[in-house]
Amino acid sequence: PFEGLRFRDIGCGGGLLCEPMARLGAEVVGADASATNIEVAKLHAAEAGVNVDYRATTAEALADAGETFDVILNMEVVEHVADVDLFVAKCSEMVRPGGIMFVATINRTLKALGLAIIGAEYVLRWLPRGTHQFGKLVRPEELAKALGAAGLTIVDRTGVIYHPLADRWQKSRDMDVNYMVLAEKASV
Repeated sequence: PFEGLRFRDIGCGGGLLCEPMARLGAEVVGADASATNIEVAKLHAAEAGVNVDYRATTAEALADAGETFDVILNMEVVEHVADVDLFVAKCSEMVRPGGIMFVATINRTLKALGLAIIGAEYVLRWLPRGTHQFGKLVRPEELAKALGAAGLTIVDRTGVIYHPLADRWQKSRDMDVNYMVLAEKASV
């Protein structure tokens, strides 16, 4: 179903999203600032027989090179960058007219501090301690402002919650902790 579409996964890590998108027919470029993550992703893709173009680089460098994509996946990255507005602007430069960008991140609320940082990092140890800094978490209105300034229009937003007893994630109206935004660049 993604035949003919060019995807960019920013902060791709080990390629968890890249490989399924490539299997669905997309031309996928995975980028991560960590060379170690890229090497792991390349090894896994080779073992799985999936063609993904993995690169150890930043979103800013790719934007400066003039690359463009139909879909930008920006999943769990904005809460780690130094300048959210600049990062979103550079990501937007890579979205082709009529293209879309998905952004998933963590809200800066006390509920998120308790669940996403203290709970996930210190109690359950799902993530290494210190993975997230409360002050760098991004509120939905801050993200909306950055997307709008970068020429993108939000077309959908949703919260994402985890059900521990069912061991699954699902969409929700509750955006107090994890949330996702879909933004579109106008067609020319």
